[in-house]
Amino acid sequence: MNVLFIEDDPMNRRVVRDMLDVAGAHMAEAELADIGLAKIDAEDFDVILVDLRMPGMDGFEAIRHIRARDDAKRDLPIIVVTADTAVDLRERCLKAGADEVLFKPVAMDALFETIGAVLAEKGGEDGEIL
Repeated sequence: MNVLFIEDDPMNRRVVRDMLDVAGAHMAEAELADIGLAKIDAEDFDVILVDLRMPGMDGFEAIRHIRARDDAKRDLPIIVVTADTAVDLRERCLKAGADEVLFKPVAMDALFETIGAVLAEKGGEDGEIL
């Protein structure tokens, strides 16, 4: 499995990378949304993880850019990973085009279950990442 994590905090990227390593998944990193969008252009990913609050382009705008593509990558599974706890946040993320939302701090079992569920829903995998 090839995962892209768009997240400005290097510690958050490291924690998620360590979790994905357990599952044998490869994780590419982008510290800014525009770098993440360029990586999506250049590489193939199974899942995109994206933070909402980043310098420059935020996660909502990044999601809208991905969903506005004119190729198959517009349908990539997108999971928001955020520390924001606004009451309507999940609704806003789904409306922007995210498939699911995880709240920081992310537990390994929640990460694996969410990725599996989103992949199963998209029909690309059997829902298991381990």
